[in-house]
Amino acid sequence: MAERTHQQAEGHYFENEPPPKDLKTTVTLAREFINRHADEGRRVVLVTSGGTTVPLETHTVRYIDNFSAGTRGATSAEYFLENGYAVVFLHRQFSLLPFSRHYSHNTRSFLDFMKEEDDRVVVDQQHQEEMLEVLRQYTQVKREGRLLILSFVTITEYLWDLREVAKLMQPLGPKAIFYLAAAVSDFFVPRDRMVEHKIQSNEEFSLTADDENGNGNGRPPAARTEGRKLIIDLEPVPKFLKSLVDGWAPEGMIVSFKLETDPSILVKKAQYSLQKYAHHLVIGNLLLTRKWEVVFVSAMDGEKWIRVPRHRRTKSFSGIEALVGAADPTSKKEQEADSSLMTEHSIPHGEPICEIESLIIPEIEEMHTKFIQQTQARNGA
Repeated sequence: MAERTHQQAEGHYFENEPPPKDLKTTVTLAREFINRHADEGRRVVLVTSGGTTVPLETHTVRYIDNFSAGTRGATSAEYFLENGYAVVFLHRQFSLLPFSRHYSHNTRSFLDFMKEEDDRVVVDQQHQEEMLEVLRQYTQVKREGRLLILSFVTITEYLWDLREVAKLMQPLGPKAIFYLAAAVSDFFVPRDRMVEHKIQSNEEFSLTADDENGNGNGRPPAARTEGRKLIIDLEPVPKFLKSLVDGWAPEGMIVSFKLETDPSILVKKAQYSLQKYAHHLVIGNLLLTRKWEVVFVSAMDGEKWIRVPRHRRTKSFSGIEALVGAADPTSKKEQEADSSLMTEHSIPHGEPICEIESLIIPEIEEMHTKFIQQTQARNGA
């Protein structure tokens, strides 16, 4: 019964929410990319990244968004590439991209990295070594054709793209990974409850009650003004994560994320998601410590914390380092042990900072290898 309800919700959503205008192009590019790497026997990961918007009007001026810049997805894509994967990078348009993220997500202008010399533009001396390394990595990936960049803006575009690309990845079997790092909206405005034109803030120009009910379903628009108030009545986005397991890509390894702000419920929520959606790995992270620690929750390995060593943590204006370990009951003893060992003289000086994704992706690759072996043994391959 639950399965039928799932299928009905999926069918109703895609029947009523129009596909993106560039879906045909997306499918063509993805099919060629996936088939080429499947023929070569390479593992392929679909990395989703950035936030989805919720339009309030058909001709969209106003929309609901979230804070995601796509840092986790763009950074993770680089480390997947470093570990030999081919990457389909499905990202929010204008959010961070692999490699260029080093210079686009910065308080400084990109032009500050350059200077004029003999009527030519050259990279400033102090940045040349780092930029050359990034350029070489990008050039190699581009030469090998291991990165496909696709984009979305709205929640509906994201879901259409995810479904179609997932279906194209079915022939990969267990060699496919779905790394769902996008910050996906939980609520949306259905097309049949969306006003056509910009919502007016001036009462004299607001729609009359007759106009408001002119969408043919007898219900007022989901976003509307009543007097001087803006009323927004959102509906829940159908939960398609189970469909990804059951129908869209039944043999692929699925990694999803659970972001929370309350340390006391993080692990419980991740465990709940693991059981409800039958994914293979749920990565829990707290808003204020997400750059320094995450927790892996999986049927394969149970609960496992991944944490950047204290002396190699990046600085963060939005994070609170004192909260590291707040969601992990075992961390206090570990931190006390670390403190007893970490004197001023024992801290390694000059070690580079560590992006937590550089720890996350090798762990996932190891899990993926086990997953492939288990699937092949189960299928008698």
